Amino acid sequence: MTSLPQPSNSTVAIIGGGPAGLMAAEILSANGIQVDLYDAMPSVGRKFLLAGKGGMNITHSEPYADFLSRYDKHADDIAPLLHQFGPEALRHWVQSLGIETFVGSSGRVFPTDMKAAPLLRAWLHRLRMAGVRFHMRHRWIGWDVDGHLAFSVPEGSTSVMADVTILALGGGSWARLGSDGAWVSMLEQRKVAVAPLLPSNCGFNVGWTPHFIERFAGDHLKSVAIALPDLHVQGADHSNDSHNESHQEAPFRKQGEFVVSANGVEGSLIYAISARLRDHISRQGSARLHLDLLPDWTYERVLREVSHPRGARSWSSHLQSRLGLKGVKVGLLREFASTAFTDATELALAIKALPIPLESSRPIDEAISSAGGVMFNGLDGNLMLSALPGVFCAGEMLDWEAPTGGYLLTACFASGRRAGLGALNWVKSQGPKCRADS
Repeated sequence: MTSLPQPSNSTVAIIGGGPAGLMAAEILSANGIQVDLYDAMPSVGRKFLLAGKGGMNITHSEPYADFLSRYDKHADDIAPLLHQFGPEALRHWVQSLGIETFVGSSGRVFPTDMKAAPLLRAWLHRLRMAGVRFHMRHRWIGWDVDGHLAFSVPEGSTSVMADVTILALGGGSWARLGSDGAWVSMLEQRKVAVAPLLPSNCGFNVGWTPHFIERFAGDHLKSVAIALPDLHVQGADHSNDSHNESHQEAPFRKQGEFVVSANGVEGSLIYAISARLRDHISRQGSARLHLDLLPDWTYERVLREVSHPRGARSWSSHLQSRLGLKGVKVGLLREFASTAFTDATELALAIKALPIPLESSRPIDEAISSAGGVMFNGLDGNLMLSALPGVFCAGEMLDWEAPTGGYLLTACFASGRRAGLGALNWVKSQGPKCRADS
């Protein structure tokens, strides 16, 4: 007979009801720890549900080395978390809730019904059966003078004593769902190092003319490629190769689709390069991308077709009949390369590399996720704050970022699991005298 975990007199307060907080609650409650979970919203998982509205992308099936590389400069920080709970482990965990998954054509992993709600319902049922107590409409406002957790509630305010605290408060995007970044000043006052919160997986402002906005705002640009002439990406490290004396760099180029908005550009292809663009704008004040409107055509083929006599036809008719270009693609040519229509060579160059200037990133509250947060050098291996023993952090409030495609959720789940295990070990080693008093 399997023995059940023995109940503990210690209590853990988890603040934040997203994937990271819920995963930490599962780890602790499964080991006999009383968990009280607090969230500012009327129900948990609000951002999780909205993220899954168009199809719940849980994780990605690509090779692990490629998966880890998506965390870019924070890959070394995320690697220990994914080593314990990576994409495959996450898929098995989802299946343990009675939810089957499948791999889409892009390699992304989805629940078979593509929905987030059934997964969340099954998960919350498991947590409630394990004894997790949920406290909604509790907005954390820091610590009171006695070192207890302080909350704003509809009736006023309240304070809570806990042996261990796990903060899973999200980043700074989608404030209406609870992730407003208000925790930054509270932790900084306690000498916790926090990198500034920045928009990630975000759109960018472009100075469109009013005419272009009226005609094309909301249009999708499909089958295009973006090059970043001012930015380079690290190639393979050939430092031990006798034929190469230095690290190689290659211009960035990526194919996909995005959307023209009234303010600028957004969508999957833009989100995939948003971190590079945002950081370049921060350094240089602006950025530009080169848009290839016909990525499957060579320049020579484009030039040949553009140079074909057009007779009495308009340029719009000529470009559509010879190259299949129409609508927003022709609109972009007229917006940024109007003088090229007098020279076939210039027009062909514009079709293959149309420069689009980006002025700034869109506000963080519009972004899918955020960068910045609690810095890893202020955390131990269990995600406990060095400045606040007994206080752990997890999820998007940590200093990392990743593109969409399942990478964000996977790291949130993995960090919640690590924080939960860390809190469990802390309870076992410290007993019920480990409150984070000021």
